[in-house]
Amino acid sequence: MIIRKTTLQDLSTIKEIYANAKVFMKNNGNPNQWKGDYPNEQDAKWDIENDVGYVCEDNGEVVAVFAFKIGVEPTYNKIFDGSWLNDLPYAFIHRIAVSRHGKGIFDFCVNECYKRFPNIKIDTHRDNTPMQKVLKRNGFSYCGIIYLENGEERLAFQKAK
Repeated sequence: MIIRKTTLQDLSTIKEIYANAKVFMKNNGNPNQWKGDYPNEQDAKWDIENDVGYVCEDNGEVVAVFAFKIGVEPTYNKIFDGSWLNDLPYAFIHRIAVSRHGKGIFDFCVNECYKRFPNIKIDTHRDNTPMQKVLKRNGFSYCGIIYLENGEERLAFQKAK
């Protein structure tokens, strides 16, 4: 598997991966995290335009998509009922979705991100227990609660050296 920057040619595959991820979440007790049209093709285009969009390929097939940025995520500035592991510069991952579950794709993606920047923050919906499990399996620690710009609660995790 390899990680590479997302291109416009990836958009139809990304839309399909996002659609399948929404079904997976709904079928696994998490119908509220990615509601309505989010994430969508416009989000993927924004990630490309802002140089934060990545895909994972396995033998030439796109099997995952995510946004990865080194910098500040404003919604992480305040954390409640806990604290971040450190106050050092960090990277963060958003909108990660895989095409096949149980194949190590998620693990590969987050570990490649960690190799690029070994202080990563990520958040997920309280109902997204599959995501919480894979985050913990990959060395992420639960840190507390953050709130998105729209006021929705998310569980915050961090992995640091």
